[in-house]
Amino acid sequence: MGVFRIILPAWWVEAGVSTAQIGFASGLSVAWSLKVLWSPLVQWRGQDRAWISGALLAMAVCLFAISGTDPAAGPWVWWLIAGFCLASATQDIAIDATTIGFVPRGDEGPANAMRVAAYRVSFAIFGTGVLLLPGVLGWERTLAGLALVPVVMAAGVWAAPAPVRAVAHEAPLWHAFRAWAGRGELWAVAGFVVLFRLSDFGLGPMLIPFQYARGLSRESVGMLSGVVGGIGLVAGATAGGMGVHRIGIPRALFWTGLLAVLSNGVYALAALDGAPLWSVYAASVIESVTGGMVTAAFMSFLMRICEREWAAIQYAALTALYPLVGHLFGAFSGVLTEAMGYAGYFALTAAFTLPAFAFLPAVARWVAPAADADVPAPGDEAT
Repeated sequence: MGVFRIILPAWWVEAGVSTAQIGFASGLSVAWSLKVLWSPLVQWRGQDRAWISGALLAMAVCLFAISGTDPAAGPWVWWLIAGFCLASATQDIAIDATTIGFVPRGDEGPANAMRVAAYRVSFAIFGTGVLLLPGVLGWERTLAGLALVPVVMAAGVWAAPAPVRAVAHEAPLWHAFRAWAGRGELWAVAGFVVLFRLSDFGLGPMLIPFQYARGLSRESVGMLSGVVGGIGLVAGATAGGMGVHRIGIPRALFWTGLLAVLSNGVYALAALDGAPLWSVYAASVIESVTGGMVTAAFMSFLMRICEREWAAIQYAALTALYPLVGHLFGAFSGVLTEAMGYAGYFALTAAFTLPAFAFLPAVARWVAPAADADVPAPGDEAT
């Protein structure tokens, strides 16, 4: 994800790719929304380790093929990037299903705090940290060298302990969602899942172009998004995970979601004419901290409502649903930014998550019955 969200956009900006094209390219992340279509294969065919390592090797091939090319060389470059996203989405299915099998009910908050922290550390190292290399090695060698990383990771998967998770017998796909349909208020919960992170998806594709537009160097962008932002997100994820454990998932979703929406407004203020440069750094830190908090709370909610025996399919469906509208929104982020300016567009993104709060009572009612297994979760009975 660091490669797709940070490295490739920086490469495109320096190669002269337009803001509108960068926005459209972000739409390739629709692979993470379509992954539910092949999640049954991961559920019923092969081992999780085989799926994870195979996806890593596919990402390595795509990265190596991309290295040394011109982003405008032809459609085949975009097909390679789409293949990279497809492989990464497939890896997510297996990793998420394994995680749900490992984590007891009630421990989702601390587990996801650790998960988000580990993700962000790797994001900082292999995403924004890599931005320091093109100035020394050039883009061709940087991307080719980056292709070696997933090869090493693929070997590491087999050196780790074998994951164990409950797997339901092979059955029609609709069986995976039968229990959800019986809970009632399915459309309200689906609406919450779709809308809750929409502001983040709208903001994300334009952050790197905005930072370049404000005059930040490649190295500054790397330090801001990677090191400084990484520390902020890890701190936020830790606080969010502790909050989930102490006050329960519904209340944590409300407070962290509200803070995340406000952080988009801070970015809008930083994009106003005459805003001091330090406001860009402040906005980035605030967005990173609140992003870590809301991610830990939201992932805990998604994990809590999944049944272990259907983990691969159900979690894939949830993590496909919530980015779907966001990816489509993000694909037009460049066009909207060119029409409205950065400040206007960032202010617009802040408004898109607000309707999700109307669905929180239904979310609380879904969380409460799912908390009766393994470990009691304090606070989840609260609305």
